[in-house]
Amino acid sequence: MARALLASFADRIQKPDLRLAPTEQLSASRLRIEILSGLTVALALVPEAVAFAFVAGVHPLVGLYAAFLVGLVTALIGGRPGMISGATGALAVVMVALVATHGVEYLFATVVLMGLLQVFAGVMHWGKFIRLVPHPVMLGFVNGLAIVIFLAQLGQFKVPGSAEASGHGIGGGDWLTGVPLYTMLGLVALTMVVIWAVPKLTKAIPAPLAGIVVVAAVVIGLGIEVPRVGDMASIEGGLPSFHIPAVPLTLETLWIILPYAVILAAIGLIESLLTLNLVGEMTGQRGGASQECIAQGSANVLTGFFGGMGGCAMIGQSMINVKSGGRTRIAGVAAALFLLSFILFAAPLIEQIPLAALVGVMFMVVIGTFAWNSVKILFRVPKTDAFVIVLVTAVTVAEDLATAVVVGVIVSALAYAWSNARRIHADVYTTADGQKIYRVQGPLFFGSTDGFVEMFEVGSDPKRVVVDFADSRVVDQSALQAIEVVAARYEAVGKTLQLRHLSRDCHALLSKAGHLMVDSEDDPDYAIAADYSVRTGILGGH
Repeated sequence: MARALLASFADRIQKPDLRLAPTEQLSASRLRIEILSGLTVALALVPEAVAFAFVAGVHPLVGLYAAFLVGLVTALIGGRPGMISGATGALAVVMVALVATHGVEYLFATVVLMGLLQVFAGVMHWGKFIRLVPHPVMLGFVNGLAIVIFLAQLGQFKVPGSAEASGHGIGGGDWLTGVPLYTMLGLVALTMVVIWAVPKLTKAIPAPLAGIVVVAAVVIGLGIEVPRVGDMASIEGGLPSFHIPAVPLTLETLWIILPYAVILAAIGLIESLLTLNLVGEMTGQRGGASQECIAQGSANVLTGFFGGMGGCAMIGQSMINVKSGGRTRIAGVAAALFLLSFILFAAPLIEQIPLAALVGVMFMVVIGTFAWNSVKILFRVPKTDAFVIVLVTAVTVAEDLATAVVVGVIVSALAYAWSNARRIHADVYTTADGQKIYRVQGPLFFGSTDGFVEMFEVGSDPKRVVVDFADSRVVDQSALQAIEVVAARYEAVGKTLQLRHLSRDCHALLSKAGHLMVDSEDDPDYAIAADYSVRTGILGGH
């Protein structure tokens, strides 16, 4: 079994990318690009993992172990090659209250439960519901995260060691001033220039890695005094060890960690699945949502038992990887292994890297992540879509990603429902034998029921009225209620209402509710103009 599992992992690592030419599949050149891309990602992961650990109120190694374990597992069995996962700020801000109140052991137990919930979501194939997220919400998500990533880097412009200097955002801590500030800004600008220029000269080395190397060489060679990775915290440590969370196995513990686990699982999956879609658009890949849920869950379960804070997909590092040329699972695995090697062997060297270089890399990620075209189209798309883009962007920055996506989907759904509700109308005509036909146009659902009921002229209509649903659909219980209300009105004045051209799904819905009185051979196909009488009194009033 172990051999088969290793073979499966090897197959996933070597899974070809359809966007690569056949001659590039796992060639020496492709392998070099993947490994260098992984190294670049690993260097960018270090300050992020340390900072998010500070945000959550745990030791920096708890964040680094999470970045290593979550990154490794999702790289091996995740839904899409090219994605990078690790400790994230979206999760850290939820964890801080739990850690402050109950301690880090409860956090580990919560991460395990979070992972189990994510695995369950994957097994149930709930990842497919990410397709319900409209494109304006995706644009808002991307723009919001770009702004969040930008704001997160501002913490590096604070004096090392001052209050909250290592945190993310603009609150707390003392800002750099004078020469230290100008030096920091100059090095950030140099990094960005190198990243911009390198692809124009050569593609032999990922541009972000070149920027880090050049600026680090300048700083170390000239002895420039600027904040470095080591000023945040030491990243030196050993291998993560297996550890069962030291919490009481009681229902009381479950009630403590369950709310946090549900929130963390939801945020983690939403961010991971949206990142999955974004990476898929860039690399031309499709599918893998349920597999990604299982991978994220498995990674978090493992992380909880090895002293990590849990994590999910990281859009910033994923963009670094993809734009550095990483297309296969090798880059993700390499990033995780490089990160572990930094912890075990290269901490003194990595701690000398200037934060300015990593900030410059992340600023270029911000520029590349923000959907600049969305600003241009705000006045060209429907006003509702433009509003959703701005709303999701603002809520992502002000609150969190999960809230922003839920709000965006709800607003989009309500706007769609309102738009469809206004479309319902009927083409009305009278046949030679005196029947009045209402040929309904548009779906009949909760939003359009009032318009549907108001279409009928019960008092002046003839004895027999037919409602033709050839161009409509009966969608929900509100629609059933509306049909019954109209039928009851006609029944009260001694007139008959019949339904015609019911599609199979509408026929099944009405039959199950008990509204159809079938007096002849039943055939709901459009080709047969079977008329169905309506039985009233099924649903009643209030």
